[in-house]
Amino acid sequence: MKVLVIDDDTAFLALLKEYAQKSFPDLELTTCSNPVKGLAAITDTLDLLLIDLEMPGIDGAKVLAYATGLGLSKNRIIILSGRDADYLHQRFPMGSCLAVLNKFEARQKAVLDMIFNSLQRKCKEKPRE
Repeated sequence: MKVLVIDDDTAFLALLKEYAQKSFPDLELTTCSNPVKGLAAITDTLDLLLIDLEMPGIDGAKVLAYATGLGLSKNRIIILSGRDADYLHQRFPMGSCLAVLNKFEARQKAVLDMIFNSLQRKCKEKPRE
C-alpha cells in the first residue's frame, strides 16, 4: 500500500516515517518536505495521502484540490494540522476528505493508527503479483 506524506516539518516526517516502518512494515511510506515538489509524487494510485495544512508556497487545501483533480478519491486523503479540531472540521466539513487530524494530539494519533492498521491488513490480504 502506497502512502505519501507531504509536510514541511522535517522532524515530524522523520518521526512518522520511523514509527510507520517499525509498526506498519508492509506500508510503502514516502515523505516529502517540499509541498511544490510533493505535487509530482501525487497519483491516483496512492492508497493514502496525508497533507499538512499550513505549508509555505502552497497550503494543504490547494494540494487537496490538486490531488482530487488528478482523480485521487477524497476518501484517501487526510489533512494534518497543529490547529484544533473545531477549526479543522469547520474548514474541511465531512466529505471533504477522509479525516482532519491534529498531528500533536495523542487521541488523533490513535485514529491514524487505525487507518494505518487497516492498510496493513489489506497488504496482507492482497495476493502477491
